[in-house]
Amino acid sequence: MTVAPESPAVTPPSLLATLPGHWYTAPGIFRREQEHLLEAMWFCAVRGADLDRPGAFRTVQIGRESVLITRNRRGEPRAFLNICRHRGARLCTEESGTVRRSLQCPYHAWTYDLDGRLTAAPNLQRMPDIDRVERGLVPVRLREWLGYVWVCLAEEPPSFEETVIGAVAERLGDADSVERYGVAGLALGRRISYDVKANWKLIVENFMECYHCATIHPELTEVLPEFADGLAAQYFVGHGAEFAEEAQGFTVDGSEGFDRFTGIADEQDRRYYAITVRPQVFLNLVPDHVIMHRMFPLAPDRTLVECDWLYAPDVVASDRDLSKSVELFHRVNTQDFDACERTQPAMDSRAYREGGVLVPSEHHIGAFHRWVTDHVPTPEAEECP
Repeated sequence: MTVAPESPAVTPPSLLATLPGHWYTAPGIFRREQEHLLEAMWFCAVRGADLDRPGAFRTVQIGRESVLITRNRRGEPRAFLNICRHRGARLCTEESGTVRRSLQCPYHAWTYDLDGRLTAAPNLQRMPDIDRVERGLVPVRLREWLGYVWVCLAEEPPSFEETVIGAVAERLGDADSVERYGVAGLALGRRISYDVKANWKLIVENFMECYHCATIHPELTEVLPEFADGLAAQYFVGHGAEFAEEAQGFTVDGSEGFDRFTGIADEQDRRYYAITVRPQVFLNLVPDHVIMHRMFPLAPDRTLVECDWLYAPDVVASDRDLSKSVELFHRVNTQDFDACERTQPAMDSRAYREGGVLVPSEHHIGAFHRWVTDHVPTPEAEECP
């Protein structure tokens, strides 16, 4: 007797397909994401206040490139590829530091000023035909916004107004809503770095939805009870999740926080707003502080996340206790990243070869998947295991 083959499963309308599993594990796909997303889009690199004087520098990994960000002698931010133009040695090997007047390669001592111009090298006077500007460091496009330095490695960067400011405006309904928080003038109260053993897209997807909130975020849903219903605030333009009636502030136990920012509108008080700025920024707004996540994808299964808690300068200067404020989202981060790390190994499973599904409250994640696949030219047959 001949047995008829099973018909392929039909996905009901309430479910949408996710990306296939190999999109989270294949080195070739990750390389293309580095080239077409991380190195082609505006990337939030460092907080401007971290570069607190001329010569202060920080190096960050953006896609396949190490980028050096510093301030010149006039205090203006500058960004360069962290590569000596002589023989390609890494110019600055430390993650951060301060130089007095110049950047010197530790290999052959080629030396550059803080605007990237070649100023000295052994026997340079015997080579008068060298153009010191043309042989200077390779510059990287740079913008400052919300107190952070954003860079773009593309020769022709996309519009910052459309892709970065526009993403915030699209979520909040207008760009003025975020300006009311005065983010650029806030002070860093706490910074925590998380080394997450998961693909960067899993982290973005997790941040975009709240279907998981009732399961793994008990502290968060106590303060934001609507999250227990599984609807992410990002799903609705202009909507901020309202604090519970009994919550006095956005703290781990619902206790009182700090004074409300003077600039925010009444309708923004006692509300939490979450914003995703693709490809690697999460912006969280509450009435008395701002939480900024920056992701640095390092491998198909490894992402460094740097999270800043920002407060009014007088709050930080007064040494007031920030612990209950910080602890709430630190727990959220830990819970989320643990979930992503539990998910990552399954991306290689035959059970996830065709991917998973999105329920209705997660359907907006499908737009993120389309954005990724629209920008990353990947021959599927080449990458499938």
